[in-house]
Amino acid sequence: MNLLGIDFEDWYHPQLVEPFVPEDKKIPTMFKGLDKILELLRKHDVKATFFVVGELLESNPEILDKIIDSEHEIGFHTMKHTRLDSPNFKEKFKDEIKEFEKLTSKKSIGFRAPTFSLNKKSSWVIDELVNNNYRYDSSIIPAKTSLYGIPEAEKSPYKITSKNLEKNSENGKLIEFPLLVTKFLGKTIPAAGGFYLRTLPLKIIKNAIKSYENKNRVSSFYIHSWELTPEYIPKIKLPIKNNFITFHKIKKTFSKMESLFNQFEFTSFNSYLNKLNK
Repeated sequence: MNLLGIDFEDWYHPQLVEPFVPEDKKIPTMFKGLDKILELLRKHDVKATFFVVGELLESNPEILDKIIDSEHEIGFHTMKHTRLDSPNFKEKFKDEIKEFEKLTSKKSIGFRAPTFSLNKKSSWVIDELVNNNYRYDSSIIPAKTSLYGIPEAEKSPYKITSKNLEKNSENGKLIEFPLLVTKFLGKTIPAAGGFYLRTLPLKIIKNAIKSYENKNRVSSFYIHSWELTPEYIPKIKLPIKNNFITFHKIKKTFSKMESLFNQFEFTSFNSYLNKLNK
């Protein structure tokens, strides 16, 4: 089974973009592309989990109704797309998760950390999620990159605790859905979406999914809302590396996702969990 998480965030939220955008220029535009994304999913009979940055629901509350009415799931992606390991964020997170609960009428049971920033410094978030009745997290990539990754982590879903991020814990109450990885030139790399979907040959991504399916392993895939609707991104001046990672081949994202939808089945995290419990 393949799980799809759409990180619904705005063009100025990514870590490599946000520092270069003045506060008065951070104007939401991604809500304009939601109908296009929903139509893509409807066309291919795909259900998805939308991990939404909470402040976007404050500015455009219709986002929630459109997602839920289309039978997709709402998940939590913090209120402002803040890395979990940011200084003094733990206390702020306690307020944010309650705020998101009010905005969504307690509809969220899943979480994804911005920039996959769940690590030993931020493992406290697991206890906070459990205390607020969350059932799962999908923030760990079992590969190392310059921004994130826990290479020792399990590749299949497992029970996670704040004291053990890498391996299954029998006493864990939260399920971790690690992101899809693959071997490339002898090295384990992410293959779950985003920059890697845009940059790697599509055959490598498809082979990674097939490999998981052959092992009866659940694969978790992600894509950002702004990657599917780049027409709503204003022109931004970024350092060369930041610009490359954020926007390289972004106009190919939509067609690549369509190709994956034509070949593989995807569903939301809660739909998968509901099937398990039947």
